[in-house]
Amino acid sequence: MWTLTKHSKSSQTSSELEKLILERTAELEILSQRLLQVQDQERRKIARDLHDSTGQTLTALKISISFLQESCKENAASLAIVDEVEKLADQAISEIRTMAYLLHPPLLDEVGFVCAAEWYIEGFAKRSGIAIKADIASSHTRLPSRMEIALFRVLQETLTNIHRHSEASEATVNFHYGPESVVLEVRDFGKGIPEERLRLLSGMSAETGIGLAGMRERLHELKGKLEIESDAHGTRLRATVPLCAAPAPFLVQNSRPVGVSPHASQQP
Repeated sequence: MWTLTKHSKSSQTSSELEKLILERTAELEILSQRLLQVQDQERRKIARDLHDSTGQTLTALKISISFLQESCKENAASLAIVDEVEKLADQAISEIRTMAYLLHPPLLDEVGFVCAAEWYIEGFAKRSGIAIKADIASSHTRLPSRMEIALFRVLQETLTNIHRHSEASEATVNFHYGPESVVLEVRDFGKGIPEERLRLLSGMSAETGIGLAGMRERLHELKGKLEIESDAHGTRLRATVPLCAAPAPFLVQNSRPVGVSPHASQQP
């Protein structure tokens, strides 16, 4: 009798612990998702402030420089200094614009993931020197905003990791619609990931890093999944997100090496 009572109490305690763990896990997931939402909101705000405030201040500086250039025409030494200041101002404007666009590309809000992805891939290829072939399926139906943001951040983080770690000179980006999901696949042709490191990255340990953890959390919120494959010939990352109740899109397939962007006016 004593044994049965002890076993019953033990089972009850175990059940309560499991329930508590599930509750705490759910709370952590909600907190993580909220943090990602706040992060996106802050990125959008900082990008807007950089453009509207700092950008306008630098533009005013350029106007003042033009007046100085007029007044220094007869003094070659002073004019040379002013011209150098103008070059620095132009460089600052370019860097501020690029920073603002990378924090939150206006195209992502205005026309959606496909155009923002093409713009980002184009700029990334120029900045990194990595030749990227993009195969992007577009549609006349926008994806939900949360899905577009998640896919863009996965693309952004993955290409950044390729530049930092892979030593690759070539990469591919594929995005397509399946019957029930959208799939973003990024592949590099670099040195690959060591087997032990790949096992860690495929798990949920803290050693996976903030970037990969953020990608997983974004996709988890959308009931999606992240897969990583790697060998001596390179690494492939695949993000799959279910379309759920999204309307069936009308597809247009674009396959081209990265060259002149069709959205040149949006280039930073």
